[in-house]
Amino acid sequence: MGFELEPYTSEQLANGAALFKPPTTFMLGVAQLEQLPLTKLNEVAFAGRSNVGKSSLINAITGQKGLAKTSNTPGRTQQLNYFSVAEKLLLVDLPGYGYAQAPESMVKQWQKLILTYLQGRVNLKRVFLLIDSRHGIKKVDREIMDMLDKAAVTYQIILTKTDKISTSALTRIMCETESEISKHAAAYVKVLTTSSEKNIGIETVRAEIAALI
Repeated sequence: MGFELEPYTSEQLANGAALFKPPTTFMLGVAQLEQLPLTKLNEVAFAGRSNVGKSSLINAITGQKGLAKTSNTPGRTQQLNYFSVAEKLLLVDLPGYGYAQAPESMVKQWQKLILTYLQGRVNLKRVFLLIDSRHGIKKVDREIMDMLDKAAVTYQIILTKTDKISTSALTRIMCETESEISKHAAAYVKVLTTSSEKNIGIETVRAEIAALI
């Protein structure tokens, strides 16, 4: 179950598979700006509401179940977690937004860290903004999209958990999402659909990432 504006070529899919064939390794966790690594490697970041499935998607993309820590407790990721892909690319797992079981002061600290990272990271090639396909784009997602527009950071929406809804419901969400992103200057036009649990759409995400480097 997947929708793309254009089909991926066998070469693009092969490039994606080849990029993630070597083991991906955890590099470091960043809780303060001064801890951001000094590197010339390209980066792609994953953002989304708490419990949208960021860690699960990263694990599926890399083919390593325990790489990014998953939790049923929203707001568990409290820092920017860096992962090295064969020393060719860095994946960045951003703290979930919109719901975190933490003091307000800590939540504001995370938000400031994320905003500063997005505005000042010149080697950040794209932010993948994850949206739960069962719920679609929410108010808090629009706030993040507006922030990314203002920061002039290119972002691409990935619909997650598509195995949890019907084909007709997914088609409706796709149409609504495409209509929404047409209003945002920094949004990439192609919407990806995935299910980490059923391994749906993972190869296309890999291909998209490989094309960036």
